[in-house]
Amino acid sequence: MTETQIQQIKRLYERFNARDIDGVLTELADDVAWANGMDGGHVHGRDAVRDYWTRQWAVVSPHVEPVAFATTAEDVVTVEVIQSVFDLDGKPLTGQTHGLKDKTVMHIFRIENGNVARFDIEGAS
Repeated sequence: MTETQIQQIKRLYERFNARDIDGVLTELADDVAWANGMDGGHVHGRDAVRDYWTRQWAVVSPHVEPVAFATTAEDVVTVEVIQSVFDLDGKPLTGQTHGLKDKTVMHIFRIENGNVARFDIEGAS
């Protein structure tokens, strides 16, 4: 993992949390495979990522805070994140009603030619 890769991933989180879709998409490969945290599986390509986030942000307001970075293989960066999900009024979605709460998950980024080619999510706690 290089410092450049860490800074790139940090920018992705900042832009995601700011809802700057275009800012994130510039860091992704044209044919990126992006984990679909709402429905499972992956969406493929920048346009599909845009559609996925647009749909997601119409119903919930997620926030992800990176807390640790590591490398598991060349050009693979894992990030431990605290994921929080809010309703559209900014209230936390917690408890049995929604099944959502702050939780720690692992994000895995595979980088090819300077862009994110694949993004996966693994539950960590």
